[in-house]
Amino acid sequence: MMMKLFAALTLTTPLFFASVVSAQNSVQNPQLQQLLQTRECMKCNLAGVDLNGAHLIGVDLRGANLKGANLSKANLEGADLTGANLENANLSSAFVTNVNLKQADLDGVNFSNATIHNSNVYQASMNDLNIEAASIEHTAIGVGGEGGLNITDWD
Repeated sequence: MMMKLFAALTLTTPLFFASVVSAQNSVQNPQLQQLLQTRECMKCNLAGVDLNGAHLIGVDLRGANLKGANLSKANLEGADLTGANLENANLSSAFVTNVNLKQADLDGVNFSNATIHNSNVYQASMNDLNIEAASIEHTAIGVGGEGGLNITDWD
């Protein structure tokens, strides 16, 4: 009996703390709460926010400050991050498909193990990216700078 109780507590305790951290994160930042409730937060200050594993499909974060944010394992499919500041953000293992990153600051972003497909990086700043083991298709991100890349805007 004690063994079953111990096993149940061991399995459920991490879930309790994960929800507490998430709740504290949104309470401390009303703009994060706005994003999670309305799916949009243009020009919001979300610097350093923890959105690890978040489902951010189709969110509108145009001009938002996500500098140093943790978006690891986040699903950003169809998101609009036009002009957003993602400097030094963690997007490792993130799903970045059909994302508009036009004129975004992607300097120092960790895209390791991310899936980056069909995304717009027209006029985005992309210095010091980590794209180790990333799957990149139909997106003008590569090694060696802009030489030879034909970066076009979405129509």
